Amino acid sequence: MIIAKNRKSAQLLTTLFRIRKIQKKYLAICNGYVDSEHNEWRHKIKKFENNKFVYEMAITKVKVLNRNSNYSFVELKPITGRKHQLRKQSSIIGCPIVGDLKYSYKRKGKINLMLHASEIKFKINEKKYNFKAPLPDYF
Repeated sequence: MIIAKNRKSAQLLTTLFRIRKIQKKYLAICNGYVDSEHNEWRHKIKKFENNKFVYEMAITKVKVLNRNSNYSFVELKPITGRKHQLRKQSSIIGCPIVGDLKYSYKRKGKINLMLHASEIKFKINEKKYNFKAPLPDYF
């Protein structure tokens, strides 16, 4: 989570997000076998806007870190910034994120969503910022 201390900083960060100058990295545990042959996901995902469905392109870089026959541990870097992009795309390929009650076909019990925002990078006035978050205990 990034919190701006003042309005000027908030506007700057909003602009950086909008022009895609902020790089984000997520870690996720997905149900099933994520194919390492496909290092980029490209999907048209739909959203409801102005009383109609609209399709937008969603692009995510994918790296399989580990897997077994039941689960895949992946690193996800969204290039576009669509709402619920990572959750929707993992569901589209048939490997929804563990604990996702909205986009998963496997709705067993109550488990934490196994999606973790692990790193964020950006640059302001030639100064680089890189923040890494520790993994939560349940991950």
